Amino acid sequence: MSLIVQKYGGTSVGTIKRIKRVAKQLAAHKKKGHDLIVIVSAMNGETNRLLDLANEINEHPQGRELDVLISTGEQVTIALLSLALEQLDIHATSYTGSQVRILTDRTHNKARIIKIDNVKINEDLAQGKIVVVAGFQGCDEYGNITTLGRGGSDTTAVALAASFKADECQIYTDVDGVYTTDPRVVHEARRLSKLTFEEMLEMASLGAKVLQIRSVEFASKYNIPLRVLSSFKQGGGTIIMDENSKMEQAHISGIAFSRDEAKLTISGVPDHPGIALQILGPIASDNIEVDMIIQNTGHNLTTDFTFTIHRNNYDNAFKILKNTADHLGAQKVSGNNRIAKISVVGVGMRSHAGVASTMFGALARQDINISMISTSEIKISVVVNEEYLEAGVRALHKAFNLDREFYQNNNSII
Repeated sequence: MSLIVQKYGGTSVGTIKRIKRVAKQLAAHKKKGHDLIVIVSAMNGETNRLLDLANEINEHPQGRELDVLISTGEQVTIALLSLALEQLDIHATSYTGSQVRILTDRTHNKARIIKIDNVKINEDLAQGKIVVVAGFQGCDEYGNITTLGRGGSDTTAVALAASFKADECQIYTDVDGVYTTDPRVVHEARRLSKLTFEEMLEMASLGAKVLQIRSVEFASKYNIPLRVLSSFKQGGGTIIMDENSKMEQAHISGIAFSRDEAKLTISGVPDHPGIALQILGPIASDNIEVDMIIQNTGHNLTTDFTFTIHRNNYDNAFKILKNTADHLGAQKVSGNNRIAKISVVGVGMRSHAGVASTMFGALARQDINISMISTSEIKISVVVNEEYLEAGVRALHKAFNLDREFYQNNNSII
């Protein structure tokens, strides 16, 4: 017998028909002898509907009251799913985050989990019940409802899996796993049967949207195997686990990309200690995250400083940088908000030479110019003009033979 934590996203429980389908799936798993803790999101679109209602009343709703409101979406789903299981003669109990007592800090709308009380759930599991828990929410030390922010239901699932030492945490969504790249860009993209936590973290941070970064970080910290599965078709999905659990690793696992990039350059800045802080400090003070950075020092004791940000922050960051340039006596500020980032990711890069030359050669053959490069042990990222994004992704996917099967399929634990 295994203890499995399963999470179903908003599309998986988006209608009554789909909730009934999930209930039948859970019943089948239960009959195989597995203990199940199930985490569900609000029905598809419900959280946005509640946010719209709040904004109709108050354009700047208070965090505490907003959490009280938006947490109700998951409460509806857990009750409906438990009723559907009851209809199938399967014993189930539903809990909100505060009923379980998923204790969080006091940060409303983006709380962090501190501790989980296992008592109630352990009692229910001992009685053979399926436990259905509302994702995305908890409570602080004073009993105030808190929510965990974007991807919060995934975080709830992984946190419960860690707390109960589950054999596996399964994330059911509308895709059947993690692919070598976006199948909408490369039709030959292939579902990966395995990935390491490190690879998944890089891919998530670089634009892959299958899993949220916080949940992968949590799973990595507590070494909880994660599996991404489809709610709508059969298959083993993609399992994400510790690198030491793998037999062999392809040198490149996937191509990640992000369209929402912009870059800014401040030229002719006096080159002296602390200049990077003087440039980026005002940007950080405005809560703008910086990604890639390049600094080039000239012969005339000046430097050119280029960095990338999210495209939504471009106009604001440009104004801030203009003020900084005036203050520092820089020559000019320039920018481009039509760039994209393409990255090759794979832990096998550590032991395979020539990855960079293969990448740069593939892009050169497509006449794609590279304006920035960033590297780590398991990834190489480049910035290109947005118009060349899809051609670049296709070229790299082909250059690294990602359309070929590397792993044998890894069957699901269930």
